[in-house]
Amino acid sequence: MEVFRSIEDAGSLRGCAVAIGNFDGVHIGHRRLFERTRALATARGAKAAVLTFDPHPVRVLRPELAPPLLTPLPRRLELFAECGLDAAVVQTFDRDYARTTAEEFVSRDLADRLGASDVVVGYDFTAGRDRVRGRALRPLLDGRGITLEVVEPVTSDGLVASSTKIREFLLEGLVDAAAQLLARPYDVDGVAERGAGLGRGIGFATANVRSEAMLPANGVYAVRVLLQDPGGAFDPRPLEGVCNVGTKPTVQASGPVVAEVHLLDFADRDLYDQRLRIAFIARLRDERRFPSLDALRAQIAQDVGRARELLRQQSPM
Repeated sequence: MEVFRSIEDAGSLRGCAVAIGNFDGVHIGHRRLFERTRALATARGAKAAVLTFDPHPVRVLRPELAPPLLTPLPRRLELFAECGLDAAVVQTFDRDYARTTAEEFVSRDLADRLGASDVVVGYDFTAGRDRVRGRALRPLLDGRGITLEVVEPVTSDGLVASSTKIREFLLEGLVDAAAQLLARPYDVDGVAERGAGLGRGIGFATANVRSEAMLPANGVYAVRVLLQDPGGAFDPRPLEGVCNVGTKPTVQASGPVVAEVHLLDFADRDLYDQRLRIAFIARLRDERRFPSLDALRAQIAQDVGRARELLRQQSPM
């Protein structure tokens, strides 16, 4: 998949069908947009593209209201490629770009610079500083010979797929419900950091991972983990593990929230400074403070047994 770092640089996509949005999460609703984009592109013999913005506009305009990220840009680009898109256009969103009106967006960006033939947006899409809603863009697009398709909400078992709903599920620790709307387990990437070594001391070596992406609610989860190789690709063979998300109250009075991962049946290898991808498969229990390290060790042993059982029941990533 080609990646263009601005609309102005993407003139080689002229004639493309393009899906437009932030696409945080790349959930089943977003995937429906991409399906329609690919179909329209195929009908014209053109490329299927996605236009997204970085950073998220709310982070620029109202940073105090900005939601936590589900999928930082590098992960979004990976998922776009997995969805079969030919190209991604990443437009920097700053205060200057925020002054763009819907009419300027259509005439300058979509028509003149990108040369789009078809535009696909979601039902809740708005364009420009004047926040023109999707269908209201039709006269502007028609005037430039660009077709518009607005995709209606996509549901799963009566649940409307949205980034907001996925965040709500994660805040409750409902990683299985989030996975239903994502069509994949929710995952986060991060670098393994050196901790105090207490996990190794009680027989369960762990790696502390901080991530730019949103972590699920504090608690203990059965997870699958991918390791990044020296070339930057993730090994497709998942490792199984147990992950504690929280502040580790048994061993410290306070601290930042981190994901602390113990890999099952894993040789005693040094993971520090290695990049990991943690996929949350099932919630095991709440995080809590134990009266002693022996009590914590006994509980982790139970967690490992339960994680093995649950992971056997789930298909690999």
